[in-house]
Amino acid sequence: MTQEAQFCKSSLHFERSIHMPALVSFRSVVDPTDSDFLGHMNVSRYFAACSDGVFAIQSEMGLTADDMRRGRRVSFAVVHAQSDFRAELTAGDSIRLETSVVAIGSKSMTFRHRLFRTDGDKLAFETEFKCVLLSLETRQATEIPDDVRECATEWLESPA
Repeated sequence: MTQEAQFCKSSLHFERSIHMPALVSFRSVVDPTDSDFLGHMNVSRYFAACSDGVFAIQSEMGLTADDMRRGRRVSFAVVHAQSDFRAELTAGDSIRLETSVVAIGSKSMTFRHRLFRTDGDKLAFETEFKCVLLSLETRQATEIPDDVRECATEWLESPA
């Protein structure tokens, strides 16, 4: 096992979901400033949480901020999203984002993000992000390294 692959197996600072092979990639409380004039959390905040979720899970796979800046200089970038809003979130709601891997390609990975209202474990939002591994130097999609691919299998959903 490579040193990078060992990184993903030894990382313990995120909780694991018992419902599916997901990483709890984000937690927060909806702030009144997250709300729009309709009185619920603005759509931009859902996607901001999911963006944080991608960075959290890629870091667990060994693609850390330091690796992006001074190492391999690659990061996942969203190229397609498909989303469903299932329940409103309002100021004061405690929320939890669970992130899993749906598919692993040669240059892309598809992530499922499920945002829950913690009180009652209510699913409020679900989206799939198809992401390419972007070279930060060439700005082109690049092959997913074997160590990242190996780590990603930890959160890979089983076929239904």
